[in-house]
Amino acid sequence: MQKTLVILKPDCMANKHAGSVIDRFEKAGFEIVGAKMIRLSSEVLRSHYAHVADKPFYPEIEAFMSSRPVIVVALQGDDVVAKIRELLGPTDSRKAAKGTIRGDFGTEMMKNVVHASDSDENARIELARFFKSDEIFA
Repeated sequence: MQKTLVILKPDCMANKHAGSVIDRFEKAGFEIVGAKMIRLSSEVLRSHYAHVADKPFYPEIEAFMSSRPVIVVALQGDDVVAKIRELLGPTDSRKAAKGTIRGDFGTEMMKNVVHASDSDENARIELARFFKSDEIFA
């Protein structure tokens, strides 16, 4: 079975949507196989956002993502990477349809509630970044 990583972002935590978001994942048939609350360090964020770390907007991403603890979740299920991204809607919450997680809870591009891996390869990399092998129960 395929696994993916999701991060319940600071806006999700601040607005108390974590339970609702996790409930949607479970109701869609996905299994939580790992979860923890952490505060993201500058080092972890630079690694996670390496593809944009040299962009002028990166400091804003780092400030936002480190502004409060987040919940990282490992999910498992059939075609979970693509199906979670469908549940979320587009990255820009302003373009997300109602009924999607970002459409219902997000407010903008950065404050879009949840990060989710965008490919099977990135899911493996991201899961290894946030979880030790003995922290995934699958």
